[in-house]
Amino acid sequence: MDLDAFVTGLPKAELHLHIEGSLEPELMFALARRNKVALPYASVEDIRAAYRFSNLQDFLDIYYAGAGVLRTEEDFHDLGAAYFRRLAADGGRHAEIFFDPQTHADRGVPFPTVADGLLAAMAAAERELGVTSRLILCFLRHLSEDEAFRTLAEAEPYLDRIAGVGLDSSEVGHPPGKFARVFQAAGERGLKRVAHAGEEGPPAYVWEALDGLRVDRIDHGNRALEDEALVARLVRDQITLTVCPLSNLKLCVVEDMAAHPMRRMLDLGLRATVNSDDPAYFGGYVKDNYLAVASALELTADDLVTLARNSFKGSFLPPAEIDRRLAEIDRYVAGAVVTL
Repeated sequence: MDLDAFVTGLPKAELHLHIEGSLEPELMFALARRNKVALPYASVEDIRAAYRFSNLQDFLDIYYAGAGVLRTEEDFHDLGAAYFRRLAADGGRHAEIFFDPQTHADRGVPFPTVADGLLAAMAAAERELGVTSRLILCFLRHLSEDEAFRTLAEAEPYLDRIAGVGLDSSEVGHPPGKFARVFQAAGERGLKRVAHAGEEGPPAYVWEALDGLRVDRIDHGNRALEDEALVARLVRDQITLTVCPLSNLKLCVVEDMAAHPMRRMLDLGLRATVNSDDPAYFGGYVKDNYLAVASALELTADDLVTLARNSFKGSFLPPAEIDRRLAEIDRYVAGAVVTL
């Protein structure tokens, strides 16, 4: 069994996926036609040519423009369904997906339109593909905490179907502490808490996310490696890092994949995981990210299994279900003959 086949068959979860970032150019054009939305691109090729980013903000500008084609419950269902088909083809068994209701509210799209469409796609994925999922509501950190509170209030009727809250968008200049009160309110409602930190922002942002927001896991976390005390804390508490290799490369967080810190994360005992972030924009879904780091960093089969096991250990599944998924990995590995 070669590397591609081994990774495809390896049961895995994805914990860092922005559903709006899975909007492929083909679907973008189809939804633009359906909703009579004008796009600033003449073709699919023109969109792909625009995907040349030098930093996070360059990407976000295109990301928010692309999200403008999402208008109806059917659109969000179709977006989710397309992602889950790709995840299942990559051997994904579970996903915890981010969505950005504030992005759509600014365009007049009501919260229920977004949530109902995504929840319908999630239910269909479990029924038809055997892929389970959880939904995480993200606050946009370039907006105010008051606006985040308004979004949390809009979400109240759906909180029994939302697993947690997150914090995304422009990191630099928007420290996690800005959202401490709304994260406390989310925790009081029984929601899990995650936050983007240490991608472009400094290690101090990771500390803030841990101690100010009391997060259950860190999204990205690359720059945590610059602080030995922080690494020790993350290892001690087994805080999951949802690392996104191809995203890091595309956004110039790393100069090339051979310089990616994943190997060091594993060596240090950090609970790192592999994820695709915004795969339509960054050139690869979860399997592509596994293959990219495996090849560039000469990861072993045992390393890849550790990453897959970490993905379930860091998930928000119930403990018994996590144990079941880990046993599934063990059965797969026991029957695999690998030639990497």
